[in-house]
Amino acid sequence: MKTIETTEQFQVAISSGKPAIIKFYTTWCPDCMRLNMFIDDIVRDYGQYDWFEIDRDQFPELGEKYQVLGIPSLLVFRNGEKIAHLHSADAKTPEEVRAFLQSLPA
Repeated sequence: MKTIETTEQFQVAISSGKPAIIKFYTTWCPDCMRLNMFIDDIVRDYGQYDWFEIDRDQFPELGEKYQVLGIPSLLVFRNGEKIAHLHSADAKTPEEVRAFLQSLPA
């Protein structure tokens, strides 16, 4: 998973024709740490997506723009448009994350 460090990198990541999943997190969030314990296996299994992570505290304007009200959140973009959003309340187990990914349009 690549780390986004600038707004420009974020724009490039979400503008691709290949779907991109952006994980919004913070360094102090316990649920984010829990997600990190199992996300690598999921990233490996869902290689058809480009995976990125961004610290919501460093980019609050992006969190606001894309309605990231809780963390962690997984947002899916294609061609610059948000097509799906897994909210923090539903991203606590590997099963919840996998069910979300399986529900995405092809």
